[in-house]
Amino acid sequence: MGKMPLWRLALLLSAATLLAAPPPKKPVAAGPAERPIQHWMRALTPRQRVAQLVIIKSIGSLPPTRSRAYRAFVKSVQTDGVGGIIVNNRVGRTGAINTEPFEMVTFLNRMQKLAKVPLLIGGDFERGASMRVAGAIKYPHAMAFAATGNTDYSRYLGLATAREARALGVHWVYAPDADVNNNPENPIINIRSYGEDPELVAQHVKAYIEGAKSDPTNPVLVTLKHFPGHGDTAVDSHAGMPKLEVDRIRLDRVELVPFRAGIAAGVDSVMTAHIALPAVDPTGDPSTISKPVITGLLRGELGFQGIVSTDAMDMAGLAAKYSPGEAAVRAIEAGVDVLLIPADPAAAINGVMAAIRSGRLTQARVDASVKKVLAAKAKLGLDKSRYVRAEVLPDALDAPGAAEKALEIAGKAVTLVRNRAGLLPLAKDAKACVLLLAERKGNANGQAFLDEMAVRAPKIPVVLVDPQTPSIAPPEGCETIVLGAYAQIGGYGERNAPLPGTYPELVNDLVKSGKPIILIGLGNPYMIRAFPEVTTYLTTYSPAPTSETAAVRALFGDAPMTGKKVVTVE
Repeated sequence: MGKMPLWRLALLLSAATLLAAPPPKKPVAAGPAERPIQHWMRALTPRQRVAQLVIIKSIGSLPPTRSRAYRAFVKSVQTDGVGGIIVNNRVGRTGAINTEPFEMVTFLNRMQKLAKVPLLIGGDFERGASMRVAGAIKYPHAMAFAATGNTDYSRYLGLATAREARALGVHWVYAPDADVNNNPENPIINIRSYGEDPELVAQHVKAYIEGAKSDPTNPVLVTLKHFPGHGDTAVDSHAGMPKLEVDRIRLDRVELVPFRAGIAAGVDSVMTAHIALPAVDPTGDPSTISKPVITGLLRGELGFQGIVSTDAMDMAGLAAKYSPGEAAVRAIEAGVDVLLIPADPAAAINGVMAAIRSGRLTQARVDASVKKVLAAKAKLGLDKSRYVRAEVLPDALDAPGAAEKALEIAGKAVTLVRNRAGLLPLAKDAKACVLLLAERKGNANGQAFLDEMAVRAPKIPVVLVDPQTPSIAPPEGCETIVLGAYAQIGGYGERNAPLPGTYPELVNDLVKSGKPIILIGLGNPYMIRAFPEVTTYLTTYSPAPTSETAAVRALFGDAPMTGKKVVTVE
């Protein structure tokens, strides 16, 4: 038998190989969760994909359609295709002014109608929607919740905030604050933190997340901030770049404790801080654009795989050093997914596009973050319904029992720090007077206090003053002076004063008068450190109206002061 030609042998071997090989796999159909993501990805241009990583700012009001402001929103949402909007306050001469809820819903629905892909709407609802929206329940600040000694209250706030947020069209809650405030001079965190004990902060962070995730009918994204920890800083990152000068051992034992707890509790996102962390990144760059901090520490060591968002990129801690485009590129290189409030959104998008074209960033790297954003939108159900119904607002913002619960929390938080002269409780017929030291002229400080005084002790005179008051004499016949001092954060002016304007001199002058002084800290609890001669001091850890009411009740002994010291104030 002759030899088989080589060509025939090769043909037989090829046929045998084909017969032995498994049949080609059919493409796996996308599951229900993947379908909207794939659909949106196909619909987006490369530039619009980048734009999905950008969150722009709005005060939530509806500008006239012919105005420049409205045209700018149309460009950002409809043409550029930004991923979402964060609702902030408008700021007037008397401070922040909250947005009217029905106007906000109308604006957001109109923006959603313009968007090719549903918008992700965010809000800094650290103390519920009332932080940004008028007419919502006035919950006190985070530190007051910790002072109650009851994590169930933080769990309740998480649940209530999710309900309020979804009714307003907000899907991304930038809370809870996981910073450990162990620096009394901190000018920006202060009572936004649960306190100085890392474990206590971690417990309340965990409880808040559990509460926010407990109602499947109101799904929201929940955020830990400000990574790697903004509590031990003395510079406001809105105005400059703070530096966290701690070693790795201390970082692990203090700052990272609440973040680890929040990640273990299933938090959806982490917001970065514009602070330098030399122990992890010796370059001195802010953590927001630091690969060792974001990819190395947060994603690598802490194992967080969710959405990483910058803090507002128009803050001086970042914007003073890098242009919007360069800052955006560096943030994505570091491992960030979402660019919050770039100073120039279009420039940020263009900067990332240029980096992709040059090879500095890959399309795959950008798409990985885009898919995270789109997956969050699908998880929130925005592919099925992106609009909200205004008629649900009244019940959602004033839910049964919510106002009573907010007042209960504020009451449990009131803490008696000093009562050396035995002045408390104050008799309702005492020859006393009350001076309310408002934080700004013309703001809402004092109204709830005045209302409660009219009920509890109508014969005791109450005087409301502002920081520009040159001097004030207590009313005639005033033998005991009650000072209600409002201060949300420390650091007023270059002196880092405990109170604004002429108040420090006023308090010291009243102390020198020899009359008994009762100081009520409505907000920043550290203010007492500046007035060591004051013998009687109680703090509410918040200037919220509910805290004002609770302070009056505690002043006269109508409610026990069971709050706990959660920061060192003396």
